[in-house]
Amino acid sequence: MAPLAQQSYAPKKFDLSGLKGISDNTLQVHFGLYEGYVKNTNLLNDQLAEQVKAGKAAGADPHFAELTRRLGFECNGMVLHEYYFENMTKNAGAAPSSAFGEAVAATHGDFDTWKKDFSAIGGMRGVGWAIAYYNPRAGRVSNHWITLHEVGNIAGFVPLLVMDVWEHAFLLDYKPAERSKYIESFFANVDWAVVQQRLGAAKGR
Repeated sequence: MAPLAQQSYAPKKFDLSGLKGISDNTLQVHFGLYEGYVKNTNLLNDQLAEQVKAGKAAGADPHFAELTRRLGFECNGMVLHEYYFENMTKNAGAAPSSAFGEAVAATHGDFDTWKKDFSAIGGMRGVGWAIAYYNPRAGRVSNHWITLHEVGNIAGFVPLLVMDVWEHAFLLDYKPAERSKYIESFFANVDWAVVQQRLGAAKGR
């Protein structure tokens, strides 16, 4: 029996030096953490492939079960960081597209109300992610809190805007009580063109 073919992921590179309010030092630390998620995703995939090859893929096997559960954490950590870095740009300044404004207005009344809701979720106590999702079935945008990468993601929903609010994303630049300043800096660096591309792709499904 031939061994299972596993995809090997390579860390993506992001040219974000010079962001407003988010230092290059913070970015370098954050990139290193992201690369750790990529490395561990590849490692876990390899280990699980070996378990399958050896006929040890069984839910009752504690080692197999733990590897499988851990993969969800590491893989989502990798993917969410890619969404996060990709929806920021050092050349920010453009306004959100009219299509995105209309999409959030359908659920929140207007863009400013949606932004306040998104920021409030990002300011919640604890570590996690604030994510604006598009629901392809209902054609609506909603904001959600994600805790441990894999906990809270909504099946079938498409991430439009992803904000990391784990403390490593801002502690080198802001005190723990100054998370709101980090959130303001995040919005100052949002690449709304990327957000619009995600919305357009989600609607085209």
